[in-house]
This record gives sequence, C-alpha cells and structure tokens, in this order.
Amino acid sequence: PYMDNTTIKTLLKTTVTDSKLNSIYNKVVNEERITPKEGTYLFYNAELSHLGTLANYIREKRHGNKTYFNKNFHIEPTNICVFDCKFCSYSRFLREKDEYDAWELSEEDIYNAIRNYDGKDITEVHIVGGVHPKMGLAYFKNLIENIKQIRPDIHVKAFTAVELDYMCKKAKVSYEEGLKILKDAGQGSLPGGGAEIFDEKIRAQICKDKCTSEQWLQMHEAAHKVGMPSNATMLYGHLEKYEHLIDHMNRLRNLQDKTGGFNAFIPLKFRNKNNQMSNIEEVSIIEDLKVYAMGRIFLDNFNHIKAYWPMIGRKTTQLLLSFGVNDIDGTVDDSTKIYTMAGAEEQKPTMTSEQMIQLIKEVGRKPIERDSIYNELNDYSEPILA
Repeated sequence: PYMDNTTIKTLLKTTVTDSKLNSIYNKVVNEERITPKEGTYLFYNAELSHLGTLANYIREKRHGNKTYFNKNFHIEPTNICVFDCKFCSYSRFLREKDEYDAWELSEEDIYNAIRNYDGKDITEVHIVGGVHPKMGLAYFKNLIENIKQIRPDIHVKAFTAVELDYMCKKAKVSYEEGLKILKDAGQGSLPGGGAEIFDEKIRAQICKDKCTSEQWLQMHEAAHKVGMPSNATMLYGHLEKYEHLIDHMNRLRNLQDKTGGFNAFIPLKFRNKNNQMSNIEEVSIIEDLKVYAMGRIFLDNFNHIKAYWPMIGRKTTQLLLSFGVNDIDGTVDDSTKIYTMAGAEEQKPTMTSEQMIQLIKEVGRKPIERDSIYNELNDYSEPILA
C-alpha cells in the first residue's frame, strides 16, 4: 500500500531544510497544482530521493502497483525523409536512397508484416517513419483500410504530428479534415513523436525545418476533437535546460486541460550515436530518473507516464517503476530502428509477453496487459493455472 498523506509529509518535513521546497512538496502531496516556477525550482533544488518519493506516491495513489504493457509491433514504412533533424540517426535523405541503410517498404511488404501476426494475440500496430514525399494522405488512407481488412480487430496507432502536418499540407486539407479521413479509414490514435522540445529557440537549433511547436499542439488538439486520443513525448538530454523541460510540459498540461485527449506522457532520452549532435554527451541515469519523476509530479492531468523500454533499457525501466512510471509500452518486436540506430542499449528490441511480465514482477509490481486506450485486458499478477 502507498504511503498515506501524513506519513509522506512527516518524512519530507524531517529531511528537508529548504522551506520553499517543503511548501512545494506539501502542495504536491495535497494534490494542488504546482506552477511552472515551482516546477523549475524542484528540478534545480530537490533531492532525487524526494522527487522519487513524491512521484511514486502519486503513481501508487493513482494506480497502486499496476504496471501496464500491451502486445504491439512496429512497422516503419521508410526512413527516407525530407527533414534534417540534427538529433536523428534514423532518417536518410532522398538522394541517399542507394545507401545500404535506407529503406522503403512496398505496400505488399507492409501487408505481409501484418499477416505475419495471424493467429497471434497482438492488439496494436504502431506505424511511424520518415516523411517520404511520395507517401501522402491518399496513400496512407488506402494502407490503413487494407490493414483493417487483413486484421479488422487491430488498433492502428499511426503517424507523428510531423508526418501528419506534411500529409495535410500536401493534400491541401485542414488538420481536422485530414485526421477525419484517416479515422474513417480505421486509424485509432496518434503516437506522441515529433514534439522534441517546444522552446522555439532550441527547436530552431535541432529541428528547424519540421512542424513548429504550435503546429504539433494544433495537430493533437485536432485529433482529440475528431475523437482520436494521442500520446505526448519530450526529447531531453541535449541542448535544453530545466526551464525548457518545464515549459514543454506546461504547454502539454494546458492542452490536456482543454481536451483531456492525451493518454500518456513519454520522456525520450537523446541518444548521441551516428547523428549531427554526437558531440553532446548523453545524460546520466540520475537525470533520467529526475525527468520521469518530474513528469509525474508536474503533469497532474496525465494519467499515465510511460517508459519506452527500447530507448531507455530494461534495467532503467525497472528503476523507473519507482519514479512515477506505470506503463512500459509493448512487446514492440525487433522492427523498430529509430533508437537502435542512435545507439540505444536495446539493439534488438523485442520482448515476449512472458519477459515483460517477468520484468515487472521482478520489482514487485503487478503486470496488467492493456489495449491501446488503457482498457485492462489481462491481469498477470498471479501465476496462470494450467
């Protein structure tokens, strides 16, 4: 059972000498919203152990020991991309198509990837990739319709706001119209990619040619309006300061107040291999824990904080389950290359359901299989009797 209100207040009071920190901690424990200024103060001044205690308190009050995962797989249609993001190790320009590590799947390749899961209890296909000039709205509408014909029960989570912005502009439709077309074709939700960091000055340095912060937020607002929930991400550990992380989370919090359409928040760690920002050292595991804990503390209107295990690694994912995280994504399969090409620890990111269940149980949490919108499907906390 989680600590009660009085116990946690006493614990913090006896170990905190900074009265300002103590007053912010009390607000968090009393479920009062903290301001961006207070969030920044926590980032700079709070002990990691205190942030962990607070984040875990919120997580356990909301979810107990439940830790969610789903059975999903990724399809990445291409890594050929019109954009030049400095942190990206994945994309290849059109002119580099002949290079050994550029790819462009045919429609049949994609349908075969779906058919490979015939008879398996996978519930979600996650489709994201580079922004290819030939793959537009009509192409993806057709693709989703055909995927749903092959596997009618599967939830299609597809396309970052960056991909969608390009598609809608090219097709000369509004965000809402474009999303409505995809929803009618069978798309169920949006992933959270492409958010990177919202601060305009930093964004201009790391990904100046992709959709703006404002456009990213508008796309997700439009998705929520047409009835498609979405996730939100934040890229940390590069040029940003704590103020920029809080600003990013604050913009997400404001939109969530307005629409309530976000399912989960997913911090993503900058990985420095094979990209134009390789001179920047990756941040420590201490920073990882701090960022996730602050996500749980600051984003009081986000129900789920997710650790994307292929990017952060299995051991850190287990640690994060005590720093506010209550979801570890899915089985993924080894088709995703976005982080492996950047040097993530998981070079063949695939886990069976049994391995995920074991990973969660090893740290005393309850594994719960969910669907894409967090309906609980199976409770694996007890041994299954033969």
